[in-house]
Amino acid sequence: MLDRLLPGGRKVGPGAIIVLGLGRFGSAAAQTLVDLDIEVLGVDANPALVARYAEELTHVVQADTTDVEALRQLGAADFARAVVAIGDVEASIITVLHLAEGGVGEIWAKAVSRTHGEILTRVGAHHVVYPERSAGERVGHALSGFMVDYFEFEDGFAIARTQAPRVTIGVPLRESIVRTRYRVTVVGLKRTGEEFIYAVPETVPLAGDELIVSGRRDVVEDFCRLR
Repeated sequence: MLDRLLPGGRKVGPGAIIVLGLGRFGSAAAQTLVDLDIEVLGVDANPALVARYAEELTHVVQADTTDVEALRQLGAADFARAVVAIGDVEASIITVLHLAEGGVGEIWAKAVSRTHGEILTRVGAHHVVYPERSAGERVGHALSGFMVDYFEFEDGFAIARTQAPRVTIGVPLRESIVRTRYRVTVVGLKRTGEEFIYAVPETVPLAGDELIVSGRRDVVEDFCRLR
C-alpha cells in the first residue's frame, strides 16, 4: 500500500489505521494508537471534534462516513485496518458496509446492542466490541468481592486478578498444583510495592499477593471464590 495524500497535501503512510468516529470510544482508541507510535487518520462529521483532536492525532479530517464518495476521496478502502466507532446505529452499519465493499482487510466496529453487533458482522465487520457491556461486566465482577479485575473474551475464556487463596500461600505453584486441581493457569503475580512478575512453577505466593489467572470463565470464577 502506497502513501496517500489527504486534502491539503498531507501524506498518510502505509501502516496507518483509520478511525471513523471520534466520540469517547473512538478518540480513546485513536489516542492509544498514537501513544503506540501508530499513525492514525481520525474522521468525524462533527467539526468541533475534528478541531478538538487536530493537535492530538496524526491526521484528522471532517467527513460524512456514510458518503461513499467522501470515503473514496480519503482513500479509506486502502487502509488495511479500520475502527468504526460511530454511536449512530444506521451510520455505523452504512460505514462498515462501505469499508467492507471497498476491501478493507480488518474492520473493528463498536456496537450498542447485540442486534446491532449481529448486523455489523453480517455487513462485513471482522471484530465487534461492546464497550458499555464489557465495562459493566468488569465492574460487576469487581463488586462481587472475588476479583480485583476481570476480562472475558468472546469464546468464554477469561483472565482475572484476584487475591491469592490460602491453598496457594507459602508453597511453590508446582506443589499447590493449581492447574491440575482447579483447571486455571496462574499467569502472573503482583506483590504490594513490587512490579508484576510472570509466574513459574517455582513461584511462591505470599499472603496479600494478587494472582493473574486465566482459563474458562466458570473455572476462573470458581477459583477466585476460594479463600
